[in-house]
Amino acid sequence: MYEDQFNIKNKLSMGPHTLEISPSLYESNRKRLVEELNKMQKDSIVVLQGGSNQPIYDTDASYLFRQESYFTWCFGVVEPDCFGLIDTVSGDSYLFVPQYPVEYAVWNGPLPTLEEFKKKYKVNYINYVEHLGQTIKELNRSALLVLNGLNSDSLLKTKEANFEGIVIFNVDRISLHPVISNLRAIKTSFEIEVMKYVIDITSAAHRHVMRTARTGLYEYQCESEFLHYCYKNGGCRTVAYATGCGSGVNAAVPHYGHAGHPNNALLKTGMLCLFDMGASYFGYSADVTVTFPAAKPGVSWVAMHLLANRVLLEQLKKGGLLQGSIDEMVDANLAAVFQPHGVGHLLGLDVHDVGGYLEGFPERLPTPGLKHLRTARKLEQNMVVTIEPGCYFIDPLLDKALKDFNLSRFIVADSLKRFRGFGGVRIEDDALVTENGMINLTKVPRTVEEIEDWMAGKNDHKYGPVRISDFSFDR
Repeated sequence: MYEDQFNIKNKLSMGPHTLEISPSLYESNRKRLVEELNKMQKDSIVVLQGGSNQPIYDTDASYLFRQESYFTWCFGVVEPDCFGLIDTVSGDSYLFVPQYPVEYAVWNGPLPTLEEFKKKYKVNYINYVEHLGQTIKELNRSALLVLNGLNSDSLLKTKEANFEGIVIFNVDRISLHPVISNLRAIKTSFEIEVMKYVIDITSAAHRHVMRTARTGLYEYQCESEFLHYCYKNGGCRTVAYATGCGSGVNAAVPHYGHAGHPNNALLKTGMLCLFDMGASYFGYSADVTVTFPAAKPGVSWVAMHLLANRVLLEQLKKGGLLQGSIDEMVDANLAAVFQPHGVGHLLGLDVHDVGGYLEGFPERLPTPGLKHLRTARKLEQNMVVTIEPGCYFIDPLLDKALKDFNLSRFIVADSLKRFRGFGGVRIEDDALVTENGMINLTKVPRTVEEIEDWMAGKNDHKYGPVRISDFSFDR
């Protein structure tokens, strides 16, 4: 009955028109993890705890569930309240699911049986959560490896597995986090195909919004068009982050769209729209920014950021807003006034993906501009990164710079006045690092001519539809 109702065929998807994700993706990730851990410490068990439903304050309603990202990376499980084990000796995987009371099915529909769970996620063993501790005892390994680390973007700690009886085991809280985080930074061929899909859907949704946006609409109506397009056409029920649809002066706010500024301004004639929106598909994220009316492996991300800063300063000088030596401007960190954020970040299961700052890799630099870089690593093949140079006219930063002689000596104050209230511009693409360079996975119009032609209804053939058959993959 369950299989007839839910059409379980051992692949994750949202329907026949959406990408099917094979369990091979997660099997491959687990295999990589075991291989790396066995270089350091054999005879251990990885213990991961999935996410739980989060109630809305003290009510009996819950936020829409999103699985914890490390758990997704290893198992692909979409249901809450699960645990997973990986035995580094045998390589076997174990999934433990909650055993709900009979009444659960009355309100939430039937749950898969244990065998259906096992088939769906292609694990070696399946059982209920209450048997977790006993299974670990029977395996009798020397250590339990649990997640315990700091996210270098949020500065929040990872979710550490915790279950009744864990205190009797030898728990290693150090070894797992740096290894699994670094593996997440380098995508497999399976993961790259999923990311191509979600970036393609995101690109198509941005193109749709560019054609439907017009004077007299509100920013949130443009946001609504994006959300609907991604869900209807790509099966992307959620987005990777809060969408930002800034127009006019709102475009100067890098994280516009939050509760205090909920994309509620009116689009007026002559305004630039800076829309930062990305879909999410089974946890994998896109992050694309449009503004409309070449690197390779081994290149330092810091060097890329500094290059973007130099180009920005050169163009502002050409436009008459700056004066003096470009080299001296770079030394004074003037670019941070106009581009306060980093040039990009790692992208994957999280929009700001893990692996940016780990032990053994370059540390965060303290200088203005560079301190906001989300990684200082050298690019490696199969990383997926965003490239998002921007130029903003943010009053608090401009006012502060004009009071600082070290910066104000380069600024042509009279010319700058014309851009007060202008907002800002950012272009954000998602790119795959290859052996010989980079592939831009984003497919949206960028040049003035491309944007004008697209919004005029031309060049449909240039981008084409998202063809799901391009993304079918398995072993």
